[in-house]
Amino acid sequence: MSSDVIGNHVDRLPQPDEALWAPRPVDREELRPALLAGRIAGPATHPLDNVRGNAQLLLDRDPDKEFGLTGLQDGISLEGVLDLVEAAAGAPIDREARTGPVQIDPDAILDACAAAAPRLVQARERGERVVLATGHPTGLAHLYLRWSTWLTDGGARVITPGVGARWREERLDHDWVVESSGGVIALTDGREPRHTHWPYAMHRVLEADTPDLVIADHGFAGAAIEAGIETISIADVNDPALLVARAQGLTEHVLVFDDHISPEDYWPVFVALTGP
Repeated sequence: MSSDVIGNHVDRLPQPDEALWAPRPVDREELRPALLAGRIAGPATHPLDNVRGNAQLLLDRDPDKEFGLTGLQDGISLEGVLDLVEAAAGAPIDREARTGPVQIDPDAILDACAAAAPRLVQARERGERVVLATGHPTGLAHLYLRWSTWLTDGGARVITPGVGARWREERLDHDWVVESSGGVIALTDGREPRHTHWPYAMHRVLEADTPDLVIADHGFAGAAIEAGIETISIADVNDPALLVARAQGLTEHVLVFDDHISPEDYWPVFVALTGP
């Protein structure tokens, strides 16, 4: 079941420049300033106090920060989590500071994209069954939709199992619904797509089918990794759960960049992952 809820939402977003989003070879020297200009790299939207606070909440077993993953606290400290964020972002974090910006190096993004790109090509060449799902349906909408089209055009099968699943939580006056548009799965309240860290929507997806590959973020990615499914995920600097999972050997590709920027500006990420 596709949904006008997601499609209508996407139609209201700033629309992308088709020429910029066309898969093509692009020199790193062009992509680096584009990532900075779009604020995907550079000073992150989330400042240091938020990054440190979320890392501590993860260590305190806050389920909102665990993304459906278990055992993330085993053998790791706050310093260890910050080390992982620092390495993935490609820029130092001042351990003495408590406020201020956290930087993301554009080269770290491009290196992560270069590492993950062959796996996406493989999915196309093998005709693999791929699930794309986002808990960040505003900023990342165009990126996922373009991935869906590119994968399908290249021979992969983008599937949307579990769509239509519906449930109600206590103290809420609406249902949660798993819906999709353009091959991209999101959680909605029946009226709007919703930002979510929770794994519950992905649980419904995986109860319905088991894909060869998942491309996701937040709890959609965490639940897939927990289920042992190969996953390429996106994480912001204040969402360390997926980085800890990678450090534990549970997943390989985690792309770290700001996930809260205008959706039309993510074209350098798309091109870096899909350019011939």
